[in-house]
Amino acid sequence: MRGKKKEKLLLLLVNLLFIVICFGVLVPVLYALSVSLNENNSLLSSEFSFIPRKMTLENYRAVFFDEPILLWLKNSVILAVITLGISMSCGIPAAYVFSRRQFPGRKAILRGLVLLYAFPSLLSMTALYKLLTPMGLINTKAGLVIVYTGTMAVFALWNMKGYFDTIPVEIEEAAKVDGASPMQIVTRIVLPLAKPTIAVTAMMILIYVWNEYIFAINFMMGSDTYTLAAGLNSLQATEMSGSWPVFSAASLVVSLPILIIFFALQKNMTTGLTSGGVKG
Repeated sequence: MRGKKKEKLLLLLVNLLFIVICFGVLVPVLYALSVSLNENNSLLSSEFSFIPRKMTLENYRAVFFDEPILLWLKNSVILAVITLGISMSCGIPAAYVFSRRQFPGRKAILRGLVLLYAFPSLLSMTALYKLLTPMGLINTKAGLVIVYTGTMAVFALWNMKGYFDTIPVEIEEAAKVDGASPMQIVTRIVLPLAKPTIAVTAMMILIYVWNEYIFAINFMMGSDTYTLAAGLNSLQATEMSGSWPVFSAASLVVSLPILIIFFALQKNMTTGLTSGGVKG
Protein backbone atom coordinates (compact mmCIF):
# COMPACT_ATOMS: atom_id res chain seq x y z
CA MET A 1 0.00 0.00 0.00
CA ARG A 2 2.82 2.40 0.87
CA GLY A 3 4.49 1.61 -2.45
CA LYS A 4 1.28 2.44 -4.35
CA LYS A 5 0.86 5.71 -2.44
CA LYS A 6 4.42 6.72 -3.22
CA GLU A 7 3.88 5.85 -6.87
CA LYS A 8 0.67 7.93 -7.04
CA LEU A 9 2.37 10.86 -5.29
CA LEU A 10 5.31 10.70 -7.68
CA LEU A 11 2.93 10.58 -10.66
CA LEU A 12 1.04 13.60 -9.29
CA LEU A 13 4.27 15.58 -8.88
CA VAL A 14 5.40 14.69 -12.39
CA ASN A 15 2.03 15.77 -13.82
CA LEU A 16 2.18 19.06 -11.91
CA LEU A 17 5.70 19.65 -13.21
CA PHE A 18 4.58 19.12 -16.80
CA ILE A 19 1.58 21.42 -16.29
CA VAL A 20 3.89 24.16 -15.02
CA ILE A 21 6.22 23.63 -18.01
CA CYS A 22 3.25 23.84 -20.41
CA PHE A 23 2.16 27.15 -18.89
CA GLY A 24 5.74 28.40 -19.11
CA VAL A 25 5.88 27.50 -22.80
CA LEU A 26 2.57 29.29 -23.42
CA VAL A 27 3.73 32.58 -21.84
CA PRO A 28 5.51 33.87 -25.01
CA VAL A 29 2.47 32.94 -27.12
CA LEU A 30 0.09 34.73 -24.75
CA TYR A 31 2.48 37.69 -24.67
CA ALA A 32 2.45 37.90 -28.48
CA LEU A 33 -1.37 37.65 -28.45
CA SER A 34 -1.54 40.50 -25.95
CA VAL A 35 0.76 42.68 -28.06
CA SER A 36 -1.20 41.91 -31.24
CA LEU A 37 -4.44 43.09 -29.62
CA ASN A 38 -2.88 46.24 -28.21
CA GLU A 39 -4.05 49.45 -29.83
CA ASN A 40 -0.92 51.34 -28.80
CA ASN A 41 2.63 50.29 -29.63
CA SER A 42 3.70 50.42 -25.99
CA LEU A 43 5.69 47.17 -26.03
CA LEU A 44 8.94 48.69 -24.77
CA SER A 45 7.45 51.35 -22.52
CA SER A 46 6.39 51.34 -18.89
CA GLU A 47 2.76 51.75 -20.00
CA PHE A 48 2.60 48.26 -21.46
CA SER A 49 0.02 45.98 -19.84
CA PHE A 50 -0.24 42.23 -20.34
CA ILE A 51 -3.99 42.70 -20.66
CA PRO A 52 -4.39 45.54 -23.20
CA ARG A 53 -6.21 48.59 -21.90
CA LYS A 54 -7.43 49.32 -25.42
CA MET A 55 -8.02 46.23 -27.53
CA THR A 56 -8.27 46.29 -31.31
CA LEU A 57 -8.25 43.96 -34.33
CA GLU A 58 -6.68 46.64 -36.51
CA ASN A 59 -3.29 44.90 -36.35
CA TYR A 60 -4.78 41.74 -37.87
CA ARG A 61 -6.45 43.79 -40.61
CA ALA A 62 -3.05 45.34 -41.35
CA VAL A 63 -1.51 41.88 -41.65
CA PHE A 64 -3.79 40.93 -44.55
CA PHE A 65 -4.22 44.25 -46.29
CA ASP A 66 -1.12 46.36 -45.56
CA GLU A 67 1.57 43.67 -45.76
CA PRO A 68 2.13 40.98 -48.46
CA ILE A 69 1.49 38.16 -45.98
CA LEU A 70 -0.70 36.21 -48.40
CA LEU A 71 2.04 36.32 -51.07
CA TRP A 72 4.60 35.06 -48.55
CA LEU A 73 2.12 32.39 -47.48
CA LYS A 74 1.74 31.26 -51.09
CA ASN A 75 5.53 31.04 -51.51
CA SER A 76 5.90 29.00 -48.31
CA VAL A 77 3.08 26.63 -49.25
CA ILE A 78 4.61 25.99 -52.69
CA LEU A 79 8.05 25.31 -51.20
CA ALA A 80 6.64 23.13 -48.41
CA VAL A 81 4.48 20.99 -50.72
CA ILE A 82 7.22 20.44 -53.33
CA THR A 83 9.90 19.75 -50.71
CA LEU A 84 7.60 17.37 -48.85
CA GLY A 85 6.68 15.49 -52.03
CA ILE A 86 10.25 15.03 -53.25
CA SER A 87 11.69 14.24 -49.81
CA MET A 88 9.08 11.60 -48.99
CA SER A 89 9.13 10.12 -52.51
CA CYS A 90 12.90 9.64 -52.26
CA GLY A 91 13.21 8.97 -48.53
CA ILE A 92 10.58 6.24 -48.07
CA PRO A 93 11.75 3.86 -50.86
CA ALA A 94 15.40 4.44 -49.92
CA ALA A 95 14.62 3.77 -46.25
CA TYR A 96 12.89 0.50 -47.10
CA VAL A 97 15.79 -0.65 -49.28
CA PHE A 98 18.39 0.18 -46.61
CA SER A 99 16.27 -1.58 -43.99
CA ARG A 100 15.57 -4.77 -45.90
CA ARG A 101 18.50 -5.23 -48.29
CA GLN A 102 22.13 -6.02 -47.57
CA PHE A 103 24.56 -4.81 -50.22
CA PRO A 104 28.22 -3.73 -50.38
CA GLY A 105 28.80 -0.22 -49.03
CA ARG A 106 25.46 -0.07 -47.22
CA LYS A 107 26.84 0.96 -43.83
CA ALA A 108 29.36 3.34 -45.39
CA ILE A 109 26.58 5.11 -47.30
CA LEU A 110 24.41 5.40 -44.17
CA ARG A 111 27.29 6.79 -42.13
CA GLY A 112 28.13 9.22 -44.92
CA LEU A 113 24.53 10.45 -44.99
CA VAL A 114 24.54 10.92 -41.22
CA LEU A 115 27.77 12.91 -41.48
CA LEU A 116 26.30 15.13 -44.20
CA TYR A 117 23.09 15.67 -42.21
CA ALA A 118 25.06 16.52 -39.06
CA PHE A 119 27.18 19.08 -40.92
CA PRO A 120 25.87 22.59 -40.03
CA SER A 121 23.97 23.95 -43.02
CA LEU A 122 25.16 27.47 -42.21
CA LEU A 123 28.75 26.46 -42.99
CA SER A 124 27.71 25.18 -46.43
CA MET A 125 25.89 28.37 -47.43
CA THR A 126 28.82 29.88 -49.34
CA ALA A 127 29.44 26.65 -51.26
CA LEU A 128 25.75 26.27 -52.10
CA TYR A 129 25.55 29.89 -53.23
CA LYS A 130 28.51 29.40 -55.61
CA LEU A 131 27.01 26.16 -56.95
CA LEU A 132 23.55 27.60 -57.57
CA THR A 133 24.64 30.97 -59.02
CA PRO A 134 26.03 29.64 -62.37
CA MET A 135 22.82 27.63 -62.84
CA GLY A 136 20.66 30.72 -62.33
CA LEU A 137 18.93 29.23 -59.29
CA ILE A 138 19.52 32.12 -56.90
CA ASN A 139 16.33 34.07 -56.15
CA THR A 140 14.22 31.16 -57.41
CA LYS A 141 11.98 28.65 -55.66
CA ALA A 142 13.79 25.81 -57.45
CA GLY A 143 17.05 26.75 -55.74
CA LEU A 144 15.47 26.66 -52.29
CA VAL A 145 13.74 23.36 -53.08
CA ILE A 146 17.11 21.81 -53.95
CA VAL A 147 18.62 23.04 -50.68
CA TYR A 148 15.66 21.96 -48.56
CA THR A 149 15.25 18.59 -50.25
CA GLY A 150 18.94 17.77 -49.87
CA THR A 151 18.52 18.12 -46.12
CA MET A 152 15.08 16.67 -45.50
CA ALA A 153 15.36 13.66 -47.83
CA VAL A 154 18.19 12.37 -45.64
CA PHE A 155 16.09 13.03 -42.52
CA ALA A 156 13.15 11.15 -44.04
CA LEU A 157 15.41 8.23 -44.97
CA TRP A 158 16.84 7.81 -41.48
CA ASN A 159 13.57 8.34 -39.61
CA MET A 160 11.65 5.92 -41.82
CA LYS A 161 14.44 3.34 -41.81
CA GLY A 162 14.28 3.23 -38.03
CA TYR A 163 10.62 2.29 -38.20
CA PHE A 164 10.99 -0.22 -41.02
CA ASP A 165 13.63 -1.97 -38.90
CA THR A 166 10.98 -2.56 -36.21
CA ILE A 167 8.53 -4.28 -38.59
CA PRO A 168 9.08 -8.07 -38.36
CA VAL A 169 10.32 -9.62 -41.58
CA GLU A 170 8.05 -12.60 -40.86
CA ILE A 171 5.02 -10.49 -41.78
CA GLU A 172 6.38 -9.95 -45.26
CA GLU A 173 7.43 -13.59 -45.59
CA ALA A 174 3.92 -14.70 -44.67
CA ALA A 175 2.51 -12.39 -47.34
CA LYS A 176 4.88 -13.87 -49.91
CA VAL A 177 3.65 -17.35 -49.04
CA ASP A 178 0.09 -16.14 -49.63
CA GLY A 179 1.10 -15.01 -53.11
CA ALA A 180 1.57 -11.27 -52.59
CA SER A 181 3.96 -9.50 -54.95
CA PRO A 182 6.77 -7.27 -53.62
CA MET A 183 4.77 -4.16 -54.62
CA GLN A 184 1.67 -5.44 -52.83
CA ILE A 185 3.71 -6.20 -49.72
CA VAL A 186 5.00 -2.63 -49.60
CA THR A 187 1.75 -0.83 -50.48
CA ARG A 188 -0.71 -3.03 -48.57
CA ILE A 189 1.30 -4.14 -45.53
CA VAL A 190 4.42 -2.08 -44.87
CA LEU A 191 3.16 1.43 -45.68
CA PRO A 192 -0.15 1.07 -43.75
CA LEU A 193 1.84 -0.08 -40.72
CA ALA A 194 4.18 2.89 -41.14
CA LYS A 195 1.42 5.55 -41.31
CA PRO A 196 2.23 7.07 -37.88
CA THR A 197 5.91 7.55 -38.72
CA ILE A 198 5.08 8.80 -42.22
CA ALA A 199 2.78 11.41 -40.68
CA VAL A 200 5.40 12.54 -38.16
CA THR A 201 8.17 12.64 -40.77
CA ALA A 202 5.97 14.74 -43.06
CA MET A 203 5.13 17.04 -40.16
CA MET A 204 8.79 17.58 -39.31
CA ILE A 205 9.59 18.41 -42.94
CA LEU A 206 6.74 20.92 -43.07
CA ILE A 207 7.88 22.58 -39.86
CA TYR A 208 11.44 22.85 -41.16
CA VAL A 209 10.43 24.49 -44.44
CA TRP A 210 7.84 26.71 -42.74
CA ASN A 211 10.32 28.07 -40.19
CA GLU A 212 13.56 28.12 -42.21
CA TYR A 213 14.77 31.65 -42.93
CA ILE A 214 18.58 31.62 -43.11
CA PHE A 215 18.66 30.33 -46.68
CA ALA A 216 15.44 32.17 -47.54
CA ILE A 217 16.74 35.63 -46.63
CA ASN A 218 20.11 35.02 -48.32
CA PHE A 219 18.97 33.25 -51.49
CA MET A 220 15.82 35.33 -52.10
CA MET A 221 16.48 38.95 -53.09
CA GLY A 222 13.05 40.55 -53.39
CA SER A 223 10.10 40.88 -51.02
CA ASP A 224 7.83 39.24 -53.61
CA THR A 225 9.91 36.03 -53.39
CA TYR A 226 10.15 35.89 -49.59
CA THR A 227 8.83 33.00 -47.56
CA LEU A 228 6.84 33.65 -44.40
CA ALA A 229 9.89 33.43 -42.14
CA ALA A 230 11.94 35.74 -44.36
CA GLY A 231 9.02 38.13 -44.76
CA LEU A 232 8.46 38.38 -41.02
CA ASN A 233 12.15 39.01 -40.52
CA SER A 234 12.07 41.85 -43.06
CA LEU A 235 8.92 43.25 -41.45
CA GLN A 236 10.61 43.37 -38.06
CA ALA A 237 13.82 44.82 -39.48
CA THR A 238 12.19 47.63 -41.43
CA GLU A 239 9.37 48.61 -39.06
CA MET A 240 10.78 47.84 -35.62
CA SER A 241 9.91 51.26 -34.21
CA GLY A 242 6.28 51.32 -35.28
CA SER A 243 4.90 47.86 -35.95
CA TRP A 244 5.50 45.47 -33.06
CA PRO A 245 1.74 44.77 -32.69
CA VAL A 246 1.50 44.06 -36.45
CA PHE A 247 4.57 41.84 -36.25
CA SER A 248 3.04 39.89 -33.32
CA ALA A 249 -0.26 39.51 -35.16
CA ALA A 250 1.52 38.27 -38.28
CA SER A 251 3.55 35.78 -36.24
CA LEU A 252 0.39 34.28 -34.77
CA VAL A 253 -1.43 34.18 -38.11
CA VAL A 254 1.36 32.32 -39.93
CA SER A 255 1.55 29.76 -37.11
CA LEU A 256 -2.08 28.70 -37.58
CA PRO A 257 -1.62 26.43 -40.64
CA ILE A 258 1.06 24.36 -38.90
CA LEU A 259 -1.04 24.15 -35.72
CA ILE A 260 -4.05 22.94 -37.70
CA ILE A 261 -1.98 20.25 -39.41
CA PHE A 262 -0.41 19.26 -36.08
CA PHE A 263 -3.78 18.77 -34.37
CA ALA A 264 -5.08 16.87 -37.40
CA LEU A 265 -2.16 14.43 -37.09
CA GLN A 266 -2.11 14.40 -33.28
CA LYS A 267 -3.31 10.79 -33.06
CA ASN A 268 -0.21 9.64 -34.92
CA MET A 269 2.31 11.90 -33.19
CA THR A 270 3.04 9.83 -30.07
CA THR A 271 3.41 6.52 -31.90
CA GLY A 272 5.38 8.02 -34.75
CA LEU A 273 7.83 9.95 -32.60
CA THR A 274 8.71 6.92 -30.46
CA SER A 275 8.90 4.40 -33.30
CA GLY A 276 11.38 6.07 -35.59
CA GLY A 277 14.49 5.36 -33.55
CA VAL A 278 17.71 5.12 -35.54
CA LYS A 279 19.22 1.67 -35.99
CA GLY A 280 22.39 0.72 -37.78
